[in-house]
Parts: sequence; C-alpha cells; structure tokens
Amino acid sequence: MPFWRLYYHLVWATKNREHLIVPGVKDPLYRYIRHKAAEMGVHVLAVGGWFDHVHLLVSVPPRHALADVVGRLKGASAHEMNRIDILDCHFSWQRGYGALGCGQKQKSTAIAYIENQERHHKQQTTNSWLEHYAASDEGPERADLVAEKPSISEESVEYSLEGDFPF
Repeated sequence: MPFWRLYYHLVWATKNREHLIVPGVKDPLYRYIRHKAAEMGVHVLAVGGWFDHVHLLVSVPPRHALADVVGRLKGASAHEMNRIDILDCHFSWQRGYGALGCGQKQKSTAIAYIENQERHHKQQTTNSWLEHYAASDEGPERADLVAEKPSISEESVEYSLEGDFPF
C-alpha cells in the first residue's frame, strides 16, 4: 500500500446558486456525501457550507483522479437528493468546482473554516478567495467546443531561480 497524504479543500455550488441547501436538506446531503466518499475510499475530514454551496476537506487516495471523485460525489448526491424527494424542485449542482491542495500544517485551519461556514456567512467573515464565484467558473458555454491541440516543441528551455519565473 502506498503512503499518501493528499488533502484537498473542495468547493462547489448549486446550479444558478439557488438556495437549495436548506435545513431539511443539509443533514441528509452531507451524510450522503460522506457515505459516497467512503464507498470510494475517500476520507472526508470536514463538510460544511451555506444555502448555495458546499465545502469539503478530503483526503483522496492516489489511485483516484480528483476530477472523477468530485464528479461522482456531485452526481451521486444530486441523484440522491432528487430520489428522496425532500425539495419542491429539482436539485442540481453547477458544472464547475474549486480544488485547493493543503498540507498537514493547514489541515486544522481548513477544517475549522469548513465547519464554521454558517457562522462565517452570517458574520460576513468568509475568505473571499475560497468563496469566489464568477460566470467564467462555469466553463465554456458549449460542451462541443474542443481546444486546439498544442504543438510539441523539442526546444530546450533553461530555468533560472533569479529574476521572473517562466511560468
């Protein structure tokens, strides 16, 4: 078994930022996200959110691609919320998500931030960098758009630690 410590602070929102995560939905939603994550071997260290988005701190085994984990958590949880029929409308998530890596030293700070989401939003003490939302977060308008293939160059580039970084 490989040794791994991969922690990710994940954030995603309800479609159109609708206020769907109301008191009667919050607990079953969070419980199901934890359940689905456990099925995949993903450890949920914290889950919290507000009426229109969730935050999670997860530890993902290296055998999983992060995009696949997020896709399965979002898809399965939306399906479950619609299956148990606790809302008067259709539950769905937006297409995008945010993912930030954090280390062992940041873990307790991330957990505290996630577990105190309601207080942060009520007191307006949220971290605007983690709560970012813009139309561009949704990705391209049309799913059939394909980016051009990048050209591959054999040219060698030297990197120096002095001056401006090349990336």
